[in-house]
Amino acid sequence: MALETTIAELNEQHCALEAEIEEELARPFLDSLKVSELKREKLRIKEEIARLTASTEAA
Repeated sequence: MALETTIAELNEQHCALEAEIEEELARPFLDSLKVSELKREKLRIKEEIARLTASTEAA
């Protein structure tokens, strides 16, 4: 149960980062460094979700 909660929280963070990236891309003066950092964090979260999901399926 706790693992499912963690995955749900990570999914929320992933969605929030996606929204923040879209918001940043819509700005007239794009901060490409910030966008890169946000994308890197989003990817890290996605990989963590995949790892946790795989571990629950293996169990």
